[in-house]
Amino acid sequence: MDNLDYGVVGNGRTAALISERGSLDWFCMPDFDSPSVFARILDEKRGGFMGFSVGDGYCIRQEYVEHTNILRTVFDNKDEGCFEVLDFMPLYRTDGKDKRFMPAELYRFVRLMSGSPRLKVEFHPKLNYARDDVSYKVTEKYIKIFSVANPLDTIFLYTSFPFRDVLESNEIILSDDGCLLVSYNEKLIDVDIYRVRLEYERTKVYWMNWANRSRKYGKYNDYIERSLLVLKLLSYRKSGALLAALTTSLPETPGGVRNWDYRYCWLRDASMSIETLLQLGHHTSASHFMDFINNVLHNKYGHLQIMYGIHGEENLPEVVMNHLSGYMDSVPVRVGNDAYLQKQNDSFGYLMHMIYYYYSSFKVPLDEIEDIFEVVKNVARTVMREWQEKDSGIWEIRGKKEHFVSSKVMSWVALDRASKFSAMVKKRDYAELFAKEAQVIKDEIFRCGWKDDMQSFSQTYDNEILDASLLLMQFYGFIDAGDEHYVKTVNAIYEGLSHNGLLFRYNNCDDFGTPSSAFTVCSFWMVRALFVIGRKKEAKELFERLLSHSNHLKLFSEDMDFESKRLLGNFPQAYSHLALINTAMLFSNERDVYAFQKP
Repeated sequence: MDNLDYGVVGNGRTAALISERGSLDWFCMPDFDSPSVFARILDEKRGGFMGFSVGDGYCIRQEYVEHTNILRTVFDNKDEGCFEVLDFMPLYRTDGKDKRFMPAELYRFVRLMSGSPRLKVEFHPKLNYARDDVSYKVTEKYIKIFSVANPLDTIFLYTSFPFRDVLESNEIILSDDGCLLVSYNEKLIDVDIYRVRLEYERTKVYWMNWANRSRKYGKYNDYIERSLLVLKLLSYRKSGALLAALTTSLPETPGGVRNWDYRYCWLRDASMSIETLLQLGHHTSASHFMDFINNVLHNKYGHLQIMYGIHGEENLPEVVMNHLSGYMDSVPVRVGNDAYLQKQNDSFGYLMHMIYYYYSSFKVPLDEIEDIFEVVKNVARTVMREWQEKDSGIWEIRGKKEHFVSSKVMSWVALDRASKFSAMVKKRDYAELFAKEAQVIKDEIFRCGWKDDMQSFSQTYDNEILDASLLLMQFYGFIDAGDEHYVKTVNAIYEGLSHNGLLFRYNNCDDFGTPSSAFTVCSFWMVRALFVIGRKKEAKELFERLLSHSNHLKLFSEDMDFESKRLLGNFPQAYSHLALINTAMLFSNERDVYAFQKP
């Protein structure tokens, strides 16, 4: 596909991408970061897929069932008839409290709408990132699919359609509702249409209740709600981790090499996403993430990383899948991400901001706040020890380390919030210690990061290059919106990094050349920056143009093409959707604008 016209379904265990024509092109089981079962998005020929083939006379349209993460694809032929496919993964409460039913399985509920439509099921699984040949064993109740190389690697297909018709892609004339269920496990209950309808209704109610608990807005609420539902899909229920995206190796530029695996938990992205969920009323999601933080930072003097696996893994070595041709022939295809080895001093600022926001907003047990105070002190000590060092920065530059201004700003944020947290728990000595060092950082940033020749803050201490991450300085309370240093920086970035209505994150050469696509989140940051410095009309016009560039389901990826506005990069992207929410709230809030303040 030449655009990411996909919908996403999931249940907090794993997720799948389904094209606008109903083709299941990306699905990893049993978890988000497991090897793929279907991966056509990464190789049109080898990757494997599961879809529905219909005649040329069919009109196909796709939408979400309102207020849910259930995807509805309608196949309509005025002469033959009409059917819809409802794709969902079961998710609902099982005991009225905190237990969830969330198996590693995908239902494809084929519902007859009218007439006698004709279809063929295309079922072509390819296990283990399409590295393994598969074989089938047909039983009375299911089709077992297993790897020839490793027969213990299995999945199961349950279906109401004749097994032979599914395996041979024979034509089926639909006379009643039908179903297909792809499951990681053999089912211990009968899978029939009654069960499918029950699972569908239970899952539908869960999502509608979840969406109903979200704060509502007068403007752009449909975009806000869809983005919230995406963030929820990116949350791994078992550990509380929040993924950056669902995919690996979707390129920032077609044919390029900036192809990374984003199925992991970056402290930066996750912290920003959780804060957004908190603002909109989803305390439970934040609580689960705090459990994750406490688990990965489990001792007072533990090593701190910028990112972790969704189970809390520390080692995420990068492996190249040479047998896959890549999305739009973009190689390499990578599994794992060596960025876990990087030093990114800004990450802890985002984390500390979220921790302070969370614990100053909600009452928690004494033992929990004592545990998190140890984390706060550990992070603060790390920042005090390392903030003067060069790092790889927010954009994960893999070459030479630099003194990135945004990293220094977020180091200030980390110590400022650590100071405020310490004061909140009446530990004045720590509060004073962290505040004193925070002031040292701020003074240095103004001395070394501001460039009179540019009339702007610069990307690093040692260059005079613009960087979109500097737009966040006001949001985190480092500088006031009316400060001339910030106003001039925003204006300089707007003039220097804008191109065809979108924004470069930076436009200087890095270790992979000069970026050639727009980083979606940066354009949303620019909307906010224009708004807070008083250019509100321009901000709103830019925001509405950005919304028009989403795909057909209001979903965004990591990047966009400057010319065609085609979606690029990993998809759907948490960063993009949390920025959309925060930006939309500017035009919907009764308050003028949210900037950091004590809740």
